[in-house]
Parts: sequence; structure tokens; C-alpha cells
Amino acid sequence: MLEFKYDVQLLIEGNNLDEDVIADYFNNNLKGDCLLAVGDEELIKIHFHTNEPWKVLEYCNSLGEIYDIVVEDMDRQSRGLQG
Repeated sequence: MLEFKYDVQLLIEGNNLDEDVIADYFNNNLKGDCLLAVGDEELIKIHFHTNEPWKVLEYCNSLGEIYDIVVEDMDRQSRGLQG
């Protein structure tokens, strides 16, 4: 059984984005692991494992426009199922 069920991936497009500030928010406010927050002031790629993907989407949406959103159920994948 996985500790964190969902793999969340997305892009944030905005102004004055700071990957360190975003990573700090994730580490201090969201439960999960395998965080990747990389990019520049206008575009950040997020990858995160969590049980609460809606919290990731809500926070990232507050920073700018989010797109290329993928939320995958890793438990289903580990059992050979789609989604």
C-alpha cells in the first residue's frame, strides 16, 4: 500500500514565480512526498505525491494559470489498472 496515492503534475504560468517559495509552501503546508518544483519566474513545473490533490491544485491556482494538469492514481497503476 502506498502512503500517498496520487501523483500530481502540472505547470504554473505567472509572474514573479519563485520555485523556492513554492517548495517551502509545499513542505510546510501540504502532506506528501517526491516534490519537484522547477522553472523560472514565469513557468514552474510541479510534481508531487499526495492524498489531497485538490489542495495542490488550489494552491497552485492561487499563483497563476495552471495547465497540463495530470492527477494519476498510483494505487490503481500498481495493480495494472488505468487511471
